[in-house]
Amino acid sequence: MNKINGLFFGVFFLFGISWLGLVAYPYLTFAGLRQSKDDATGALAPQGNPGTATQGARVYAANGCFYCHSQYIRGEDEGNDIARKWGTRRTVPRDYMFDQQVFLGTSRLGADLSNVGVRQTDPQWFYRILYNPHTMSHQVSMPAYRWLFETREIQGQPSADAVKLEGPIAPPSGYEVVPTAEGKALVDYLLSLKKNYPLPEAPEATE
Repeated sequence: MNKINGLFFGVFFLFGISWLGLVAYPYLTFAGLRQSKDDATGALAPQGNPGTATQGARVYAANGCFYCHSQYIRGEDEGNDIARKWGTRRTVPRDYMFDQQVFLGTSRLGADLSNVGVRQTDPQWFYRILYNPHTMSHQVSMPAYRWLFETREIQGQPSADAVKLEGPIAPPSGYEVVPTAEGKALVDYLLSLKKNYPLPEAPEATE
């Protein structure tokens, strides 16, 4: 009986230690993160996510974008992410402190998106590649996300969000292709992905 009790408490102890190390400690460490304040300007980083970006993150998750795109930048001694201009420094836990879900990803069939809002600032670029990725390159394997758009008759002036399409994929005369509310939220989220602020624990890479 004593051996059984010893075995039980031994297993319980090992499980408890593992839980503390793998669950409790990382959670408490992440929960304790605070914004960094620039001594010169007083600016806080990172900034919170704009409202529509939070909704867009849910659209990003629902459409499985994280299966092909990552959101983390490796240091110069760990890979060539910085050389590819995907970022100017490695990403650290503080970068994700406002994210309800962290989409680190496990594959890079597409480019890393940590700083895609820095590389691409025009919503139209995102609308076009989501509607038809082949408008950007015929070699991409990314699928089209046309359910995030609708074709409608133009009422008065064309919409400012109308996707600029040419050739066989252009809508019929008098019609326009515009993003749905989910499509706009997704693009707002992608535009918000910017890890270009300085953090003391992650200095920018030297040229």
